[in-house]
Amino acid sequence: MKISLVCLVLALVGAAVAEKARYDNYRLYQVRIATESQLQLLQAIEQYPDGYRFWSEPVKVGTEVLLVVPPHQRGHFAELRAKHGLRVRLQSENLQQLFDDEARRGVRKDTFGWTAYYRTDEINNWLDGLVASYPGVVTPLNVGNSYEGRPIKGVKVSYKAGNKAVFLEGLIHAREWVSGATVTWVLNELLTSSDPKVRQIAENFDWYVFPVTNPDGYEYTHTTDRQWRKTRSVASSLCRGADPNRNWGYNFMQGGASSVPCSDTFAGASAFSEVETRQLSDYIATLDNMSTYLAFHAYSQLLLIPYGHTTARLDNYDETMAIGTKAINKLSERFGTTYRIGNIAEAIYVASGGSIDWVKGVLRTPLVYAYELRDLGRFGFVLPPDQIIPTAQETLDSIIVILEEGAVYGYH
Repeated sequence: MKISLVCLVLALVGAAVAEKARYDNYRLYQVRIATESQLQLLQAIEQYPDGYRFWSEPVKVGTEVLLVVPPHQRGHFAELRAKHGLRVRLQSENLQQLFDDEARRGVRKDTFGWTAYYRTDEINNWLDGLVASYPGVVTPLNVGNSYEGRPIKGVKVSYKAGNKAVFLEGLIHAREWVSGATVTWVLNELLTSSDPKVRQIAENFDWYVFPVTNPDGYEYTHTTDRQWRKTRSVASSLCRGADPNRNWGYNFMQGGASSVPCSDTFAGASAFSEVETRQLSDYIATLDNMSTYLAFHAYSQLLLIPYGHTTARLDNYDETMAIGTKAINKLSERFGTTYRIGNIAEAIYVASGGSIDWVKGVLRTPLVYAYELRDLGRFGFVLPPDQIIPTAQETLDSIIVILEEGAVYGYH
């Protein structure tokens, strides 16, 4: 039987797409940025990486970044270290081993749980099950489809009419797996916990919960490249995707975002160029009772407040900081996990076009925070599955405080 050339090409393309990237002998380094020239060097590498990959962005002198060095760049990196006086610490000699350990430690069960990381369809099926199990309380939500046609699904949890709304956003950055796992665990607690404090917030707020807001990117981290961050739209002839947390239409491209399509922080061709951010923002704008917006990222153990493009204070800065400070103090009580709090541009780096800036700047939502969850860099994006539940538990402790204190200030 003859096979047409077109069929053969399609088969080869399909095989290439299905092949999963491996990172054998890739090294993960912590690099200290001590001088302006070192910062400029690392920023140049970030824009034109040639195999290098940053796990945290080089944006400020006096900070540390995690940098993945491929085998073919080891000699080059050694030269850069000597020439520029880079202070580095080897975190892992073999990045693939971290990924393999993550998969091996995850205990996947037939029923959905939090001892492993689950894929988009599994999360969506679990959400559908909640709708069936809690009729009249859980309502299905779908803001639209992603670039590759996946539904952007969530649920609304509401026990009574007249509540203020809380929005939970997960996995806008694809490789930050603990983000979505934390959101689903919190959602489950809102429905099942008998703790009086949890019941108080569960039943006296309406909850809009979207565990996976970048489904294409998240799936790609499972099927093809564990390090993928962006969406999967066609950015150029060579590169795909935009950073969906640089793509929102508030002070778009005003610092901390790239115009280079191959960069991990490529902001997109224009504000809301990505169908995922456009549809999500359109939906959020319809929620006229929203008092609190919480976005979940990893890693660094930070509680961030707007804005990312400037260190100027937002209108209720003092109250937002006071509430957030109480929240991270509460978070530390359970396991001793320490967080820092601050304006994005001060606490971490300048980063414009993020979701929480748009929610605050355009919608004027009273309380807006972004969590950078565990850890401080030992595992980075590859947080072991046995840390999912502890991470989520301490996070919920802090969410309770945010909502309780928000009521004290009259925001709910």
